[in-house]
Order: sequence, then C-alpha cells, then structure tokens
Amino acid sequence: MMADTIDMERIIAIAKEAGDAIMEIYQRDFTVDYKEDSSPLTDADRAAHGIILRRLHALYPEIPFLSEEGDAIPYEIRKHWEAFWLVDPLDGTKEFIRKNGEYTVNIALIENDRPVLGVVYAPALDRMYYAKEGAGAWRQDAGQSAQRLPLRMNKNRDQKLTVVASKSHRSPETAAYIDELEKSTHELEVVSIGSSLKICLVAEGYADCYPRLGPTMEWDTAAAQIIATEGGCRVEAAAGGHELVYNKKDLSNPYFVVEAMVVTFVGGRVDVDTRGEDWA
Repeated sequence: MMADTIDMERIIAIAKEAGDAIMEIYQRDFTVDYKEDSSPLTDADRAAHGIILRRLHALYPEIPFLSEEGDAIPYEIRKHWEAFWLVDPLDGTKEFIRKNGEYTVNIALIENDRPVLGVVYAPALDRMYYAKEGAGAWRQDAGQSAQRLPLRMNKNRDQKLTVVASKSHRSPETAAYIDELEKSTHELEVVSIGSSLKICLVAEGYADCYPRLGPTMEWDTAAAQIIATEGGCRVEAAAGGHELVYNKKDLSNPYFVVEAMVVTFVGGRVDVDTRGEDWA
C-alpha cells in the first residue's frame, strides 16, 4: 500500500507550514476574489496551495497532485492514477473571511479511489487530526500528546443525539433529515461549525451524526473521511449506502451522511441503533 511508504510526520509538518501561512494572512487585511462558480478565493488559499504543492512534490515527485486551487486535470489523465494527493489548501474560505477560526488545511492520499491517509489541520485552533488506514485516527492539540479517536461515545442515543450541520450550507434536505432524527430521541442538539471540522467532530465522538445533503467536492471530504472511518464511523452516500469514492469523472460528491451510530430511514421514520460500550 502506498500509504505505508509515506512519512506521516512530514505530511503533518506540511499542513502546519501551510496553516502558519494562512494565519499570517488571517491576522491582517486581505482581499477576496471570486472564482467562476462564485466561490471566494483569498491570498491564503493561494499561499497554502503553493506550500503544499512544492513540499509534496519535493518529497514524493512520483505521486500526482490534485488541488482545489490547482489546475484542472482532465479525467483522461486522472483515470490512470493508482494513487494521488488530493488537497484542499483552505477548506472553509467563507469561515476564514468571517474570521471565526473554523477552517482547515486538508491533505489526503487517495489509492485505488479510496482515501488511505489524511491530515486535517485547524490553524486557528492549532489542532491536528490525522489517520492512516489500519493505524487508527488521532487528534493532537498544541503542546499535548496525541489522543486516539474516538475520545468519547454517546451511550444514551435514545435520550440525546448531537447532530453537526454546516454553518454556511444548510439545505432544506438537511433540515428535513434533522427533523426526522428529532423524532427518535428525547433531546436533539444541533451544532453548527465550518469546514471539515464537522466530520472530525463525529470522529471524535462529540457528535453522533453529520448529514450533508448538499453539494461538496472530493477535496472537501477525503482527508476527514479516513479520519472518521479509522475512528469507527461510517461515511456513506445518503442514497445507496456505499462509501464515497474518489477520482470520479465528476469530482462532485453525492449527498452523504457521517455516522457514529447507525441511522436509517425505515417506513418513513428514523431508526437509531445504539451500540454497546465496547464499540469504538
């Protein structure tokens, strides 16, 4: 497996360097441009992209690179890639612009259309999440030892569920899904946060479910997906229940749900399958 040849500490260091560059721009005035799809673009997106591209190419020149802020690579070329880096240099640009700290650097290694290694770094929090297939998922805060995920579990889901939802992209479908969940528990709490931190909250065990019934791209989810699955969660398409796959001709994701428990629609209602204490 390609991931076995990758030095995780070096990937963590690259994410940290990109995060430092983002923070330098975050702490001063900056301009905001807009791409053709009307999504925002800042100097921080460009700076982080350049750092990650240069560092990864220097370390692993044989591995192709696909970034939200990089050149579009035709599918006729990409379809032959057995492994590649998939990067979102600044996930949560809207949150960056609002200066609420809820943005991340996402670096993933995709092999055979699946994420096998991922790093998610939240620069404003100085918090690092990382995972490699078969080696578990971890969270490390500044000055502290790494902790294996999940950090906790909800053993009383029939009493309380915590659902995490997008701060900037709440769709009617997501609202309907949350309404159905509310019928399955005594108390439901909705936590709103930006970027791939949503998936990481479920991986930690601080949230039970993240329904994303709205548009996302592959670079938005890949790094956090391996962190979630190595933390014992499911990341599956809302329709069909299959895992998200990568390097598709269309780089858009289907609607999906991240679950730290089993949440399924049965006969028009939501069934919640609570797991025993030993589930991790």
